[in-house]
Amino acid sequence: MKKLFGSVLALLIVTTAVSQNTLGYWQQKVDYKMTIDMDVETYQYKGTQNLVYTNNSPDTLDRVFYHLYFNAFQPGSEMDVRSRTIADPDDRVKDRISKLSPSEIGYIKLISLTQDGMALTYEVVGTVLEVQLNKPIQPGQSTTFEMVWDAQVPLQIRRSGRNSSEGVALSMTQWYPKMAEYDFEGWHADPYIAREFHGVWGDFDVKITIDADYTIGGTGYLQNPAEIGHGYQLPGQKTMKPKNGKYTWHFVAPNVHDFTWAADDEYIHDVYKGPNGVDLHFFYKNNPEIKENWKNLQPKTAELLAFFNEHIGPYPYKQYSVIQGGDGGMEYAMCTLITGERKFESLVGVTAHELAHSWFQFLLATNEAKHEWMDEGFTSYISDEAMNVVMDQKNPNPQAGSYRGYGFLATSGKEQPQSTHADRYHSNRAYGISAYSKGAVFLAQLGYVIGEAHLKETLKRYYSEWKFKHPTPNDFIRVAEKVSGFELDWYLTDWTQTTNTIDYAISSVSEENGKTTVQLERIGLMPMPIDLYVRYEDGSEQVFHIPLQMARAEKDNPFPQINWTVLPDWAWAYPTYQFEITNGKKVQIMVIDATQRMADINPKNNSFGME
Repeated sequence: MKKLFGSVLALLIVTTAVSQNTLGYWQQKVDYKMTIDMDVETYQYKGTQNLVYTNNSPDTLDRVFYHLYFNAFQPGSEMDVRSRTIADPDDRVKDRISKLSPSEIGYIKLISLTQDGMALTYEVVGTVLEVQLNKPIQPGQSTTFEMVWDAQVPLQIRRSGRNSSEGVALSMTQWYPKMAEYDFEGWHADPYIAREFHGVWGDFDVKITIDADYTIGGTGYLQNPAEIGHGYQLPGQKTMKPKNGKYTWHFVAPNVHDFTWAADDEYIHDVYKGPNGVDLHFFYKNNPEIKENWKNLQPKTAELLAFFNEHIGPYPYKQYSVIQGGDGGMEYAMCTLITGERKFESLVGVTAHELAHSWFQFLLATNEAKHEWMDEGFTSYISDEAMNVVMDQKNPNPQAGSYRGYGFLATSGKEQPQSTHADRYHSNRAYGISAYSKGAVFLAQLGYVIGEAHLKETLKRYYSEWKFKHPTPNDFIRVAEKVSGFELDWYLTDWTQTTNTIDYAISSVSEENGKTTVQLERIGLMPMPIDLYVRYEDGSEQVFHIPLQMARAEKDNPFPQINWTVLPDWAWAYPTYQFEITNGKKVQIMVIDATQRMADINPKNNSFGME
């Protein structure tokens, strides 16, 4: 019996340990070594890749997937067809892919692929490479993949490509065979149709051989600046002569989940010292019409970096590059590509947004395909706050535009839940408003619920706990709960997984014998706590705060100069709420959420005594 008991106890201990490890956070790791040789006449290049993949999951992997993003730029691809058939085609794309000639398309063609020296069986399915492994990768094990490939850079259409509308030669984004992410939800081998990305954390070692006239900017630290020059060398330092008319640029990027570069033979390269010793690099075309804007952008970028350091957390790398290229603005590891022929405020605005993505996506690396609102919305929120300060806009509510955008979508009859996969929105407009505007309102309104001080602390703690990881919506809301003491599952669920709307009303106000009886009504399905502002005829002010019962907490007074009265909780299932004002004062006006931080879709029924 003792032996049996001992065996059961041992089994229980082992099972418990395995369960805890399974439930604990883990993430995969990749280490890339790549070399490419670019022909700037044909825009074709040959590549080699050594990829060490470490399986930190509790699962045995018998196959892997790679992304071959350039294959999207071919007539008949999923990106091409979707771009032509969606309700509101992107003006940058439309039918342009369908018209590409063989010399203008993009492709990545495998020459060979091995695992630990043994050839592998694989199949190219559009923009995804499906690979069957000869030897499964056990939990905790690493394996090495060697790949040789040929590629052609497509005509610049969406993010990537050659010869952009502003004349940038090479915007090299999504340019290499990239290992798909495997996490607690399994593989994320999404085809490249329109939206954004999800990548594996790791170290990159990249060598790019290209015509000596071309300047490169992008991810990573240049290892041979004295050899290359092009603005990277020390003052007065002489550079080496190119070999056969080419330089080989050697970059190293530690702990990132993507690698991007751009190149042009007319780039001006400036370096501006940012806060905390960060070198800010700027690459822009030698165009007299934009030079002044790009020079003036540099100190503003330093101010933006300082703002984000203060309000989120310190930028951990020693370099960031703002590069003219691409087709609008897009974030990448340690850099961004933006179009550069803009008015100054627009140039600062796009830089603010893309720089903020260094935190919300490139350090807090959410799965953008599934939780696009977490990177785009959080970025929109914090970059609007930054612009209000750095550009001295003096906007009392920097998020007002996001609230208007969300209000339009919520009342359009075309809203889909934010949990919709980014590629599965019925229109680009619905995706954009949901991801950017509604995502920004998620944070701004959370400040209304838990208090601004708690929101600020939540953002900093979220960064501290989840940087260099893959956080989910639940990870963020749990941080907010720990900081504030609120229960917030209701907020995350209703706002992101449904299209329930907020609509509260002042349904009646009656005065009798010195008492004022107020009845409020919940019309929308989404619950909220209520701040009811009252101004009396004698000029005095008061705010009645009605906590939401399911939140199990109440926020501190955000208006210390005004009398703050906390009333009993309002349970969601009760459609109405009634209370009395017994101070004998006559009410002049009454407003639900006078600060307009609650995204009520019908503000017309939120007031009493106002014309």
